[in-house]
Amino acid sequence: MVGSTTPHAPFGRMLTAMVTPMHADGSVDYDGAARLATYLVEEQRNDGLIISGTTGESPTTDDDEKDRLLRAVLEAVGDRASIVAGVGTNDTRCSIERAKAAEAAGAHGVLAVAPYYNKPPQEGIIRHFTAIADASGLPMMLYDIPGRTGVPIASESLVRLAEHPRIVANKDAKDDLGASTWVMARTDLPYYCGSDMLNLPQLSIGASGFVSVVGHIVGADLHDMIDAFFDGDVVRALAIHRRLTPVYTGLFRTQGVITTKAVLNMFGLPGGVVRTPLADASVELQALLREDLAAAGVKGPIGLAPHQAVPASAVGVERLTEGSA
Repeated sequence: MVGSTTPHAPFGRMLTAMVTPMHADGSVDYDGAARLATYLVEEQRNDGLIISGTTGESPTTDDDEKDRLLRAVLEAVGDRASIVAGVGTNDTRCSIERAKAAEAAGAHGVLAVAPYYNKPPQEGIIRHFTAIADASGLPMMLYDIPGRTGVPIASESLVRLAEHPRIVANKDAKDDLGASTWVMARTDLPYYCGSDMLNLPQLSIGASGFVSVVGHIVGADLHDMIDAFFDGDVVRALAIHRRLTPVYTGLFRTQGVITTKAVLNMFGLPGGVVRTPLADASVELQALLREDLAAAGVKGPIGLAPHQAVPASAVGVERLTEGSA
């Protein structure tokens, strides 16, 4: 129903845009990706994972790597979580081919970002997304993040795109709650918050759930916040939101892939290096991240040197604050 206050969640409510683990030489760690995906689903309670999104370093992984990575994650957790493949580029033909490849690999859906750098008009954006949605039988999530792409998906365009039967959701990182409210009131297009600091505010205006970066570290807490909100316990949801604020702030001190991989490495989880033009977290940044985690009551084996691994059984991320999950 248009404007419904009980939002549908086609891919589940809690999703993480997963990093692509890499070895020290910069090659993709496919076994590590399977282990990380398992951790995110089993320990961090993710309902779904985005593979080869921006946080997965999609600009610097090639098509073969994307395909193999997707298949590794599907094999590991595809029967327990929604696996959504990032296929968006600024070339419609390329995005179409990636959508077809994702469908062939067995993905449960695709994510397509607004075309970046080209600065197309809204009619071009609509044609771009429509062509991708028409190219496969998979449900598609749009990704609206004008801070990265240079162009927004206009509210009127979102209303038009919502009419497509395979465009089933929007990852909203426009950071404009008024515009999001306007679209939600006029369509039944499910919204997923794509800006972690706005997770709870987005729920309050009708979002279905999250596509998170900090979900790598505190996904279970975010799932608790969603559950509390939809159970009507807004006080508890707000308490979780406020407690996690240092994590939201810390993991976006610089580009989110850099900080996320740094924390995963601290915890002995698969992360590894980033590919240029990104640069691995400095010792100074790692120290700040430790302070951020401590301020939010999150601790793990964070005294490890970068990229030093520990057995998965030794990770056991703990919470310092009473009542957190």
